[in-house]
Amino acid sequence: MKRRSIFKIQMLNSIVCPKTKGPLIYNKKTNELISKKGKIAYPIKNGIPILLVEKSRKL
Repeated sequence: MKRRSIFKIQMLNSIVCPKTKGPLIYNKKTNELISKKGKIAYPIKNGIPILLVEKSRKL
């Protein structure tokens, strides 16, 4: 059975978008961190945000 990763929202106070240095918003539906300023989404794998621009997707 596949376990869904659980992201700790408290982490949002400590991390920023590596591209824009702006805030990130957690999207529970897609399990991604969204940078509105950068118009990109970073995936979360096994509860760990993958904050690499090359692993992000454009919005």
